[in-house]
Amino acid sequence: MDNKDNTLKQDARVIGLVGLAHGTSHFYHLILAALIPWLKPAFNLSYTELGLLMTMFFVVSGIGQALAGFVVDRFGARAVLFFGISMLGVSAVVLSGADSYAGLVAGALIAGAGNAIFHPADYTLLNQRVSAARLAHGFSAHGIVGNIGWAAAPVFLTAIAAVQGWRTALLAAAGLPVAVLVMLVLNRHVLYPDPIVRHAKGTQGNTLDFLKLRAVWLCFGFFLLTAVALGGIQSFATISLESLYGISHALATSSYTAYMLASALGMVAGGFLGAGSKHHDRTVALAFSAAALLALVLAFGAGPAWMALPLMGLIGLCSGVAGPSRDLMIRAAAPQGATGRVYGVVYSGLDSGLAIGPLLFGLVMDAGQPGWVFAGVALFQALAIATAVGVGGSTRARQLSAA
Repeated sequence: MDNKDNTLKQDARVIGLVGLAHGTSHFYHLILAALIPWLKPAFNLSYTELGLLMTMFFVVSGIGQALAGFVVDRFGARAVLFFGISMLGVSAVVLSGADSYAGLVAGALIAGAGNAIFHPADYTLLNQRVSAARLAHGFSAHGIVGNIGWAAAPVFLTAIAAVQGWRTALLAAAGLPVAVLVMLVLNRHVLYPDPIVRHAKGTQGNTLDFLKLRAVWLCFGFFLLTAVALGGIQSFATISLESLYGISHALATSSYTAYMLASALGMVAGGFLGAGSKHHDRTVALAFSAAALLALVLAFGAGPAWMALPLMGLIGLCSGVAGPSRDLMIRAAAPQGATGRVYGVVYSGLDSGLAIGPLLFGLVMDAGQPGWVFAGVALFQALAIATAVGVGGSTRARQLSAA
């Protein structure tokens, strides 16, 4: 019993620490998007120019993420995680002092470099340090805290910006990674690198063999497509809802928050579904089918204004249910000893999609078509279903062949 209690305590501690770092990463995804109402007039920018800032953030993050996976597998995840957290804090300070568009670009690039390391480092730590019986729930908690970061960023930043201005809001945001880094350093012994995975025989040879797996690239495609949809929601859902339904900025922001909080709730349920199922692709496909249909309903803008908040919540709930099964689907596709590399390459698809989404949907907004934002969300979610089914089929075929 004592051993079980110790294992539970260690699992919970690792999940909590890694989740906290992940939530900080997701918070920083939105430090620019949340401040669009202030940045646009301050620098006289178009929506396309604002979208380009977020695109640059995620381009750097995507390229860096694929490379970070190799660094994590070679040197361990802990030091890489510390570096990423530090860069986020530096980026907020740079952004707060920007006096031109070039200054905003510099801050966005630094933030992207910091964000690049989180998924390879996080998932490597979870796979190495959390017991198999609790891994699905670890993935669930990881996603939940990430969504809380997404939900908290607009509320935190807009509340401070409305009173003290956007520069003060960004300086306040810089305090978050500092506090998290202190907590991680104080608990660094829990997150020690795994010497067996780092130095196991054969792990340094054939380091690119995982790129030959069809399932890895299907996972990349899945993340790319779903992230384009997510980029549209994160960057322009609030403004689109104001235009489509004639609601206040406060209610539109609350609708986005409902999306994120409901997504976190969906991940709780998704953790239990993932732990009790071997066909994770089917769970993902069903959840995203429902989300795409709900996004189409929202796109028409024909219903009463009160529909905006519950529909956003339901879309988030369905998307959240898919989260743990998605991560388990990737884990099944990853060869042993290549966790960091696989998650780095696959999650660079997430950054690639988040780079494309704001720019694409920024063009849609500049064209005066807010309804197309949600129609586009539905389209990309529907396309992602085919890749999820392909991942499941490829992984099952490989497992049968090995057996």
